[in-house]
Amino acid sequence: MAKTTTRMTWPELCRSPDLKGAWVALDNCRYDKATLQPVEGDVVDWDEELVELCSRLREMGHSSCAILFCEDDVYVETRRASSAPASARRSLP
Repeated sequence: MAKTTTRMTWPELCRSPDLKGAWVALDNCRYDKATLQPVEGDVVDWDEELVELCSRLREMGHSSCAILFCEDDVYVETRRASSAPASARRSLP
């Protein structure tokens, strides 16, 4: 469980030994424009039990956090701008 707020990227969260396998509440998120998934944010709190995390967030008055599950694999990473024209870019399935 977080005691202080720390700004982290999604890859950092997924690779953190403390956060792997835990539900993480993020505030002040930056979102990927293509996927609309959080790619960075302030870690407010975390817990292996989603119900416990949500209860604490409610008690602390945090009602607008993004809550994500940290796994070993990184599914969302920020994309770099491509020099290829938009018509030449392939979209992901």
